[in-house]
Amino acid sequence: MPTTPLIVNRPQRWDAAFDPAMTDEDAQRLMFTAPFSQMSEEKFPKRTPLRDILRNDSRIRRFKQGEIIVRHGDYGTSAFLILNGAARVVLKPPLPARMLGRAESKKKNVFRMLSQAWNSWREPESFRLAQLRADVGVDARTGTGEDVHVFLQDLPRVLNQHRTEAMQGGEFFGEIAALSRMPRTSTIFADTDDTELLEVRWQGLRDLMKYDDALQKHIESVYRERALRSYLRAIPIFKHLTKEQENVVVGQTEFATYGDYDWSGDYKKLLKSGGAARPDQEPVVAAEGDYPNGVVFVRAGFARMSQKFGNGQRTLNYLGAGQNFGFREIAHNWRKRDAPVDLQHSLRAIGYAHFIIVPTEVMEKIVLPTVPVRELPELIEPKAEEISSRRDSHAAEKIGTDLMEFLAEHRFFNGTATMLIDLDRCTRCDDCVRACASTHDNNPRFLRHGPSNGRVMVANACMHCADPVCMIGCPTGAIHRESAAGQVVINPLTCIGCSLCANNCPYEAIRMTEIRDTDGAFLVDKSLRPISKATKCDLCVENHGGPACERACPHGALTRMNMGDLDTFAKWLKR
Repeated sequence: MPTTPLIVNRPQRWDAAFDPAMTDEDAQRLMFTAPFSQMSEEKFPKRTPLRDILRNDSRIRRFKQGEIIVRHGDYGTSAFLILNGAARVVLKPPLPARMLGRAESKKKNVFRMLSQAWNSWREPESFRLAQLRADVGVDARTGTGEDVHVFLQDLPRVLNQHRTEAMQGGEFFGEIAALSRMPRTSTIFADTDDTELLEVRWQGLRDLMKYDDALQKHIESVYRERALRSYLRAIPIFKHLTKEQENVVVGQTEFATYGDYDWSGDYKKLLKSGGAARPDQEPVVAAEGDYPNGVVFVRAGFARMSQKFGNGQRTLNYLGAGQNFGFREIAHNWRKRDAPVDLQHSLRAIGYAHFIIVPTEVMEKIVLPTVPVRELPELIEPKAEEISSRRDSHAAEKIGTDLMEFLAEHRFFNGTATMLIDLDRCTRCDDCVRACASTHDNNPRFLRHGPSNGRVMVANACMHCADPVCMIGCPTGAIHRESAAGQVVINPLTCIGCSLCANNCPYEAIRMTEIRDTDGAFLVDKSLRPISKATKCDLCVENHGGPACERACPHGALTRMNMGDLDTFAKWLKR
């Protein structure tokens, strides 16, 4: 017998406000504050009125002098408007890592390496009480609600040793990182005891820009000048432009975002339900067979390159930050105007992706004439699309369509140091686990377990992602990139055990561990609750030889791999 359907309320945009404590009075006050007082309420649709955006997508935060608002290198999802008081941005030199709540790792010397041999008696994750004291120069205190504010203890010395610039009421900052989900480019701290900020999460900022032309023009102008220009200069095909030509390209470049900004949570639900991330569920950036409107550069996130195969799509490759789509077709059409081609593949955003698009007209009139012929891609044979397609999609052919779909479904291409285990070679001896434990206070930082496809298993170990969603929102900066090499590490001394990073991680690679003292007693707070710290693989950054797990494998079954380099992955498969 058919069951009677249950009637439930459909989820709404503002079921979860950014700050549940935000009141109608707060929203009313903001309506009389610039730039919101200068916005036309009539331009906002009834379903997302300006007042409701301010009420649900923003929160008012207060800081005392010296408290850090955003840190250089953090991944942020919100922008800030100074309502009262002032803030100060650190220009150069940047603040040292220890003043941002981060660890300054040093390679182990001979004595520290030898000590690992007789430290087997130590309890896992044990600390001396002296180690848990706040570092000099930085400390933390609880702000309003449950906010934790990190503040600079010796502010006068910071101001004397670093070039800074004041920011006054009415100024926006953090908008570039919020919209593109890129790392913060500067550290900004409160300059007065009465600094009051409006923090706007990315959804609200997106809608404010969508319905207010002035704000959109302002933010795009800042974006073009601060971020776009330097980004284009780093791409080889633009390095031959003159200053005047560069100005035209910067002025004509378009921005686009696709997908779910908070993809991590939905993705984890999808995995638990047994669903797969199919191409037909992903937003199309450019479709096979269409005219190439411009070269699409991936600024942040990932995109799937696919081709029609029967009634569906076959994954050929995936593109990450710095890679482009459509350049080959546009370059071909510019050189062979009598034999133009359409886009040979489709491009779809995976999760969330931010793109920079240089229009075809700009490429043909300004950019391509400056590119040496030797740097142009090969022509596409008009009657040999299949050959051309194979030339572009060699990655899928080398590793196999099934394995390519496995990597895309689980989004393992996000990893820059993914732990791969060849199950045909692995004897389950657990030497890798023991080596990890001996390096990390008897607490192995990974599990020799994870999803597999054929003989390839991806272990539940931190992949040190190109898009590290685990870093978003850490209140003290404890989780961070250790260096330009990209290792994501956690400073246990400033980790407050909030579990935010562990909850954000899509790959279950971060674990909360209750810590002990050197005698083995669990450490508890004043309420007798155990103190936990987040732990994860740090790629053995303090070891001279690199990851201990990889070096310990007696059969060469385990390796750490950058999944953005599929050629190397293919060679590893065919050893």
